[in-house]
Amino acid sequence: MRNKLAIVIAGFLFAVSATLPVDGVRAAQDGEAAKESKKEKKADKKARKLELFKTATPIVWKDPGNISQLDFVGGVGGRDGAPVPPFTFVEEKFGGTAPKLDIKDARGRTFGVKFGSEVKSEVVASRIAWAAGYLVEPAYYVANGRIEGVKDRKRTKYVIDGDGNFEEARFEGKLDDLGDFEDEESWDFDQNPFVNTKELNGLKIVMMVTSNWDNKDVDDAFRGSNTKIFLMDVNGRVESWYMMTDWGGSMGKFGGFFGRNKWDSEGYLAQSTGFVTRGPEGLEWAYSGQHGESFWRSIRPADANWLAGYLEQITDDQLRSAVLYVNGTQQETDNFIRGFRMRVAQLKALS
Repeated sequence: MRNKLAIVIAGFLFAVSATLPVDGVRAAQDGEAAKESKKEKKADKKARKLELFKTATPIVWKDPGNISQLDFVGGVGGRDGAPVPPFTFVEEKFGGTAPKLDIKDARGRTFGVKFGSEVKSEVVASRIAWAAGYLVEPAYYVANGRIEGVKDRKRTKYVIDGDGNFEEARFEGKLDDLGDFEDEESWDFDQNPFVNTKELNGLKIVMMVTSNWDNKDVDDAFRGSNTKIFLMDVNGRVESWYMMTDWGGSMGKFGGFFGRNKWDSEGYLAQSTGFVTRGPEGLEWAYSGQHGESFWRSIRPADANWLAGYLEQITDDQLRSAVLYVNGTQQETDNFIRGFRMRVAQLKALS
């Protein structure tokens, strides 16, 4: 009896010892297969994206229509596109320097949420760019709120408390795109389909008019490009939208590392004097940002005059509504309007 029991136990142990390695190998093989499948799907997605890009129509500017009737509160996404609480945490994001995360709102829409010093400036500056005909992402200001299910906080632990409460955030809606190209796949201000056109030079001027000094492009991909290409289906036609996607470094003072800032109405107004002048080699701009003079050297007086024709249609009431929408003060409102008018007048005087 004992011998039989020993034989049974030995057989059982042998079976277990024989099957364990096989199961381990099978699990490893399944894991490798899953990895390969993920790589293949990613490669297929990239290949499809590149094929669409080859035949897409490149766009950097679109006629904004009746500018004076645009809603500077709702912006490009409209008031119906604004985020609706409650908000639910999705994941934290780590690109750039500002604390960020993604959330879903009550309607199941995903928004990118940014906190910190760029919140107000990004919303207001993107409204100006949109009114001038440039492509921007929907951006909304939320004075305060609560995000449910926040976990594993790193950067955002300084701007969201343990219960998920926050103050002042920019909520950015996601475009319904067919694919995008960002960072090392983004675009260069000096090499693109629009070089030497009034539309591209107009985008550069809008960035200077809003004092957006953070003009990083694909050449700065190692620290995060602020340019991006979206593939969009527009009435059955694929367009590649060349966009400036970060307007946070705006509405303050441009300049070197220690001189520039964001959302500083007094600084913005002070730099509006002598904003642009004629020089012996062309236009001379007081502006400086992440790139040198090459950023603005190709801009012609005719480009500035063309853009001014759109910017001058933005009304004081529209600017006022945008600044007040982000809880700006009356003094900030007055300074920004005055500085904006001074800059546009100088653009028109170049004709």
